[in-house]
Amino acid sequence: MVRTGRRSAGSRLAAIAATLTCVVGLAATGCTGDSDGFRPGAADAGDPYVPGRGNGGYDVSHYDLDVRYDPSTDRLTGRAVITATATQDLSRFNLDLAGLTVSAVTVADARADHRRGDGELVVTPRAGLPRGRQFTVAVDYAGVPTAVVDGSLGSGGFLHTADGAVALGQPDSAATWFPVNDHPSDKATYDLAVTVPDGLAALSNGVPGPKSSADGWTTWHWSERAPMASYLSTLVIGDYRVVTGTHAGRPMVTAVAASLPANGGAASSLARTGAIVDFLASRFGPYPFDSYGGIVVADDRIGYALETQSRPVYGPAFFADDQPNPSVVAHELAHQWFGDSVSLTRWSDIWLNEGFASYAEWLWEEHDGGRTAQRNFELQYAATDWSQPSVEPGRESMFGTAVYKRGALAVHALRRTVGDDTFFRLLRTWTSERAAGNATTSDLVALAERVAGRQLRPLFDAWLVGGSAPTLP
Repeated sequence: MVRTGRRSAGSRLAAIAATLTCVVGLAATGCTGDSDGFRPGAADAGDPYVPGRGNGGYDVSHYDLDVRYDPSTDRLTGRAVITATATQDLSRFNLDLAGLTVSAVTVADARADHRRGDGELVVTPRAGLPRGRQFTVAVDYAGVPTAVVDGSLGSGGFLHTADGAVALGQPDSAATWFPVNDHPSDKATYDLAVTVPDGLAALSNGVPGPKSSADGWTTWHWSERAPMASYLSTLVIGDYRVVTGTHAGRPMVTAVAASLPANGGAASSLARTGAIVDFLASRFGPYPFDSYGGIVVADDRIGYALETQSRPVYGPAFFADDQPNPSVVAHELAHQWFGDSVSLTRWSDIWLNEGFASYAEWLWEEHDGGRTAQRNFELQYAATDWSQPSVEPGRESMFGTAVYKRGALAVHALRRTVGDDTFFRLLRTWTSERAAGNATTSDLVALAERVAGRQLRPLFDAWLVGGSAPTLP
């Protein structure tokens, strides 16, 4: 920070000594203010589409979560051990956490001061954290989790169900059941141990580990070793028919709520997961994660499907009248490349997720003997409201038709313009070069121009944000 005025030699020496003490991490107090270059991390990621979500000053690399949930009381107890690196000289920092009570916080194994804000846990370590230093934060917490994070953007959060719970939601839900830097710009790996009453399943992301039982409780283990955006984490607890196996040498775990038909449309749709993944991999490049699967819930409050990493969750309405729906499976599995492996930098670019996943539905339908991608393109072109943009759609239109369908039109227009060979090479380059990271629309345009060897910005502008129907390529 910049100071004005003059100080005595003694005061200058005292300030230098205090700074050195902070840097080596020896001071018990005195290094947590804004002086001597140490300052608080931002309490917001700065994304206007999700105000108050995310935090600055640090980057998380891993979450180790140990939770216990009792459906009879709807009470969750947990311990989160978070490994992070300071990205500035950090005096204090925030974690997103909604509604739950925190009993203790440690930073680098030392007790840390903490207080609650509006959906925030504010942590002040005993000593400042120098930029570049890796540190661990352990948080003990408990309570009845919050059901809805943001009703204006759809039901989400930790939902108590008749037989357990579902933790799910976009653009945020994680903060309702564990402390987190809740923005996709800070991806991390995860380990989860979840303890539930015997007889209930506890399903999550990644590779399943061994289960153990004691005193009427069973602990399930899950591990996601690829970096994951926090909104892609999930926890589904209840009475489920769980099918385990392997596909292409990796674990495959699917589950359907026991209240749904055993051999109905939901189960038959999930059974096609491996075939759909293999087809998409032939177009997009190698599947990016260590496991496969899907979960179908029976709660009607889940009126959507979400691409929770490695194991999408589907609401019951997609299989109404017990009919199969492989298109929704293709959509959510396409997100494993577009949205999960290659993630958003900011939510205004959500078309990068939804446009490509919607286009994958057209590719799969054609492959599966239905309408061609070209015919779907023609039908959607005729029905599109061109006044609504795909990029920067506005917070209330994050999940609007322009993001999904106009985004898919732009993808097909790109294909028609550059040709199939260049188009699919571009997609495989995108999913390879950006794997496990984040990206923006500008990044995609730059890559497309590099791979195609021609200027394409006017094409993207016309199809994504132009106010009138573009000329058909």
